[in-house]
Amino acid sequence: MDDQNHARRLKVISGHLAQKHNDLIKVKCAELKQHDVKPGTRTIPKSREDILKWNGWGYKDTTFMENEDGQMEFTGSHYKLSGLVLPHFRSWMEKNMGIELAHVVPSVPNIDPSKVPQPTLNDTFLDEMEKLGVDYSNNPTDRVMRSHGHTVEEIFKLRDGRLEDRIPDVVIWPKSHNHVVQVVESASKHNVCLMPVGGGTSVTYSLRCPADEKRCIVAVDMTQMSKILWVDEKNLLARVEAGIVGQDLERDLNAIGLCTGHEPDSMEFSTLGGWVATRASGMRKNVYGNIEDLVVHVRMVTPRGVVERNCMVPRMSAGPDFHHLILGSEGTMGIITEVTLRVRPIPKCQKYGSIVFPDFKSGVECLREVALNRCAPASIRLMDNAQFQFGQALKPEVAGMFTSFIDGLKKFYVTKVKGYDPNKMCVATLLFEGDPAVVAQQEKAVFEIAAKHQGMPAGEDNGQRGYMLTFVIAYLRDSGLEYEVLGESFETSVPWDRVIDLCRNVKERIHQECVSHGIKYPPLSTCRVTQTYDAGACIYFYFAFRYRGLTDPLHVYDDIENAARDEILANGGSVSHHHGIGKIRKQYMSRTATPASLGSISSVKNYLDPDNIFGNQNLL
Repeated sequence: MDDQNHARRLKVISGHLAQKHNDLIKVKCAELKQHDVKPGTRTIPKSREDILKWNGWGYKDTTFMENEDGQMEFTGSHYKLSGLVLPHFRSWMEKNMGIELAHVVPSVPNIDPSKVPQPTLNDTFLDEMEKLGVDYSNNPTDRVMRSHGHTVEEIFKLRDGRLEDRIPDVVIWPKSHNHVVQVVESASKHNVCLMPVGGGTSVTYSLRCPADEKRCIVAVDMTQMSKILWVDEKNLLARVEAGIVGQDLERDLNAIGLCTGHEPDSMEFSTLGGWVATRASGMRKNVYGNIEDLVVHVRMVTPRGVVERNCMVPRMSAGPDFHHLILGSEGTMGIITEVTLRVRPIPKCQKYGSIVFPDFKSGVECLREVALNRCAPASIRLMDNAQFQFGQALKPEVAGMFTSFIDGLKKFYVTKVKGYDPNKMCVATLLFEGDPAVVAQQEKAVFEIAAKHQGMPAGEDNGQRGYMLTFVIAYLRDSGLEYEVLGESFETSVPWDRVIDLCRNVKERIHQECVSHGIKYPPLSTCRVTQTYDAGACIYFYFAFRYRGLTDPLHVYDDIENAARDEILANGGSVSHHHGIGKIRKQYMSRTATPASLGSISSVKNYLDPDNIFGNQNLL
């Protein structure tokens, strides 16, 4: 059978499968009307610039800034820290980073349309979009908003008003799976390059347009496909469109007593399709699992047709699982349109906690024993000393004298009575979820193990504050750029026996590289253990330095992070735990897998997308 006939037959089969699933959805919706989910207000509207920053992270009204009294304040209204003064933060910035608040690097306030490259349009494709009822735009603001993720280089250039790089020529907003099928068919017919876009939270250059792409590049914005199509409470499943944002998904499920429990650091703005496309992990994975543990069924539209199973079962032995070709595919093979997820009832009990350890090694040994004893709470994360001290600098103004007095007593007990060195001790934050009896049992087991490793309870408030700071820290990178600071995070996974060595060696390598590159101010180099497994852990690094006096700070940053990545691989770590590859880590793929392994991925790509319609050049 020649390729053309084979492709035609596959397309017919795919059409039958799609019809079966459409019929199933209709049946499910008819059966489950009592479980209809009424969506709330969506986080990301079509005009993203109405809500979100065009050249920075998150909400437009939210940032760290110096107030009229010369103190740092966290603005906005979306977080518990919003509107509060941080009395210790300025002194920490000045002492630890050499920051001078008088030296401000202002950001370009708005997109200058005259600096945006003129679009390369494919009129026949756009005519078909109009006939199909698919909304599209070549407005400069729409195009720029979907041209980047959140690497430090991308945000640095946008703040500086540098818009010379290749960007999407058109943005389209499909509204259904069938829309996406028609879009892909039209793109294949007219040789248009498609780049799927979700929440835009990538830190891997995955949304950067290839500079050598001559075709019309179309950003397929999926955020208007944000409905929960049905919920099956008997089988605890939910079918959801891929463009839904994480916080919207959880809110809508919570309204009927359910949740997914998937909570990546970016969950406020990232989308379900993005989670699948990057093999995401969440902070509460110990209870709910990583994204691959939640996915039961996926629909992905490719130029060859729709890739999906013909049933939704908990497990299936039918050859290699092609879901794992979709998971982590990073928009290189097709567009993920719908995902069926495992859901769970909202936990009856949720309790925070924290543990202070005399040093990082003691904390790591505790987390390992907790993991091996299978008593880990929903989330358990260990900060090193630098990150612990940084967290203390972000404490807001105390409510009154009594709170300050109590804090003083706690500090006296830890440092004077217990003898912990403030320059070595570290803290683990905990979140327990589930049945109250199970939570109590877990809590008892965790604190007993912690005591064996000289860990002592540090209170629920510290645990909750540390957990919530995760969503606030992302705003610090953009604020740092205002004060000549380049900062970024990167992650890895590593076996338990190499955690301590890897953390120490990577931080030492960063400091050596900073010295050799002529950085005059002390860098911030810190890490935390964020997820634990029987065989190892995920390590999250934060790195920042003040670039004053450097002629090409972005190049310096790239050199140092690449050196840190080399050190990670040399110490037995992975190229990534959950951020993915994009374009930023492609150079390391040959050190990650054998040529035969990478060749098999290329072969699947070439079969599903022979004309490279999905030409974002990620991954390979």
